[in-house]
Amino acid sequence: MGMSACATLSWYGQAISGQLDLLARRELIADLIDRPDTDPELARRLALVLDIRAYAASELGLPESRSYRHYADLQRDAAVWNVVAVPPGSFQARQWCYPFAGCVSMRAFFDNDRAWAKARRLADEGLDVAVFPAVAYSTLGWFSDPVLNTMLAWDDARLAAFLFHELTHEKLYIPGELAFNEAYAVTVERFGARQWLLATGQGKLLDDWRQRQAESALLTDMLLAARADLVEIFNAGMEQEAMMAARQQRYQRLSEDLAGAAAEQDSRLLARWAQVELNNAHLVMTATYEAGVAAFEALLAECNQEIKCFHAQVADLANADRATRDKFLRPNAR
Repeated sequence: MGMSACATLSWYGQAISGQLDLLARRELIADLIDRPDTDPELARRLALVLDIRAYAASELGLPESRSYRHYADLQRDAAVWNVVAVPPGSFQARQWCYPFAGCVSMRAFFDNDRAWAKARRLADEGLDVAVFPAVAYSTLGWFSDPVLNTMLAWDDARLAAFLFHELTHEKLYIPGELAFNEAYAVTVERFGARQWLLATGQGKLLDDWRQRQAESALLTDMLLAARADLVEIFNAGMEQEAMMAARQQRYQRLSEDLAGAAAEQDSRLLARWAQVELNNAHLVMTATYEAGVAAFEALLAECNQEIKCFHAQVADLANADRATRDKFLRPNAR
């Protein structure tokens, strides 16, 4: 009990110090743009952020919050590192609970070494683990989240998509319901990015965006198909040794399929995934972020692509009970 409490206090200590360091690095974007010593390309990208925020508020019905009015250079390649842990014979991820976000399937660290140390401890417990570097993260509006140097490595389309995604979380977020929250934000992100690129006449960037979306969809389909097969393996009642052998064979086939698709599609995304030693922790997060997107996209279609109608329908779902939302996300689930 004492060790658990100490570990929790240690995590909160690094989380608080990391957040305070981030906030201390903030500079107002408007001031940076006006400063003569600001790099011209940085000034251009930051001005673009302000334009994207304005579009999000006027055309996508997203909040004009305090977020993304500041810039912070973290002087590192990721904002946080998220640790995910899952038993080798299931997809029931380890949960961690937070005061405002509820319980989610990841533990975030501001320091890479701390994240990997936590991952090693979880692996010693016999869990599948993965560490995902996150270029950005959101406090859901509790702080005025800044634009980070890590985000500016993205092209304009991905930057806009991220801002639309995170501002959607600020509009509506249900603690403890990660799949619902992410599917909603992903749907607004994808709709918003397409509309913004069309409105700003960026046809080439829109074509590139659509190509990346197609590659991402193919990756998702392959990962979810492997996960469905693995669920059958885990539920087949095999002896542990036979189950682990069947699991290994399915992961080997997945890696081979990813490598083949990467070569066929000339896709760097698929090639990167083909080189990863995949486990349940990788697949559980894919399902979390994609589960329910089809339901939200169908709801947007029912609204004839009218975003105001869509947000209103989602608000009605948020006011319903969790069983109603679960049925909406997975209407065919038993």
